[in-house]
Amino acid sequence: MKKLNNEFFRFVIVGGINTLNYYLIFLLFNNVFNVYYMVAHITGILISMIISYFLNCYFTYGVKPTWRKFFQFPLTQLVNITVSSSLVFVFVELFSLSSNIAPIAAMFITVPVTFLVTGKILKQNGAQHET
Repeated sequence: MKKLNNEFFRFVIVGGINTLNYYLIFLLFNNVFNVYYMVAHITGILISMIISYFLNCYFTYGVKPTWRKFFQFPLTQLVNITVSSSLVFVFVELFSLSSNIAPIAAMFITVPVTFLVTGKILKQNGAQHET
């Protein structure tokens, strides 16, 4: 249980860093380059996903990155991307929430599921942090 708590704590830290990366990229594309908010959202997700992979391998789960895991990692994000994108759309289009706030609201719903799926993929056949 302690190991799970430590991993989740590290996941939350990485998530915070990743969220900041995503949000800065999103704001840059949406507000500076005037890119449609959904395109800015997806662009932010893709760039921050690459950063997230390495942070999760090294810091959260203590596993060696591999090309196989690198290409599997987006599968861990598939639910996150689908749900968060749907929520961003619903929050903006149906609830008239600002497109700058909607992505943050969506993350509160997707984080726990993403933690479980990410750990399952990244801890396959790899050394892990000691408890």
